[in-house]
Amino acid sequence: MTSFRFAVLAGAMFFAAAPALAEDITIGLATAQTGGLAFADQPSLVGFKIAVDEINARGGLGGKYKITLDIKDTRTDTATTVQAAQELVAAGVKVLITPCDADPSIAAGQISQPAQIPTFTFCGTTPTIPDAVGDYMFGTYPADNAQAAILAEHAVAKGYKTGYILKSPDSAYTLKLPEYFAQAFTKKGGQMLGEGTYTMGQQDFAAEVTKIKALNPQPDFIMTAAYEPDFPAFLQQLRGAGITAPVLGSDGIDSPTTTGLGAIADGIVHTTAGFPSEGSKLAAFYESFKTATGNAPETVYVATGYEIPYIIDAAVTAAGTMDGPALRDAIANLKDVEVVTGKVTYAGTNRMPSRDITLVEIQGGARKSILLATPNPADVPAP
Repeated sequence: MTSFRFAVLAGAMFFAAAPALAEDITIGLATAQTGGLAFADQPSLVGFKIAVDEINARGGLGGKYKITLDIKDTRTDTATTVQAAQELVAAGVKVLITPCDADPSIAAGQISQPAQIPTFTFCGTTPTIPDAVGDYMFGTYPADNAQAAILAEHAVAKGYKTGYILKSPDSAYTLKLPEYFAQAFTKKGGQMLGEGTYTMGQQDFAAEVTKIKALNPQPDFIMTAAYEPDFPAFLQQLRGAGITAPVLGSDGIDSPTTTGLGAIADGIVHTTAGFPSEGSKLAAFYESFKTATGNAPETVYVATGYEIPYIIDAAVTAAGTMDGPALRDAIANLKDVEVVTGKVTYAGTNRMPSRDITLVEIQGGARKSILLATPNPADVPAP
């Protein structure tokens, strides 16, 4: 249902790009509009398009470069992402946008890097993405190790002494984020009672649930970076076995699927890039979105996708040009760029931005914000 709604919005809300003018530039998007990553990439594209329309109405990037979009669906497949990136680079795009995952983003970035095309991952969070590609590759979303630090801070504040992590080696996100969390939690004096692994898409977590249930003593909490469809399956089987330990999750479960799980989702705490608190810029954006479409955003990915063109606009304004090296340098030196979720800074980072992270708790099918903070660099595990 969610994917269909976003697909309808993407088709109904936004008009096709106008024929190219002398000052027109093209941004290429090689992103997953279908497949397993669509839950994040689809809403990100919806928000991205809104911002492009707004910027074009004001005169374009830096007030002089009108944006046209060349959008290719990578179908959550790395090989398809590579092909799309090759086609977009060959077509002369000035900026490239890649999916919300490390492997396809790195693969695409390795094509745009030698062409000197600044490249952003929609919401890829693996902190090593920029270093794996080079100086033209940038993240936009809170990095995994930063999310882990905030979650560990929360666990300690709750008085949790022991934990258990569930991870999958099938992606950097599902593997490394729990590992970063374990590092941060144990550094603060916590103890991990064990860890389990799963295969993405397996749907049967009986072995892992049995392993957790056999632990004596039981862990104070369970932490995982699993996301749909794996997370709902795990949670249902965990609660079905009578295990009541609180569950800590990551931004991948910032989805209507999670809040739609009913009572078994109560008490889940997870990270996200922002929350529409009363009076906030994000709340105003959500209200504007609802006015325009008749529906409030179902996930913060709409907002974080919306922010990316404005980050590019700030860099183009600073550089005064769309020239690749100059634009790369301008992005790398951005500081305190005001966006709807807060401020974004690239200066002094490895091109994964420094930005606020929100913790939300689910109760009664709704989220509430319980913490908004930028992690202390000393608490963030090394990439």
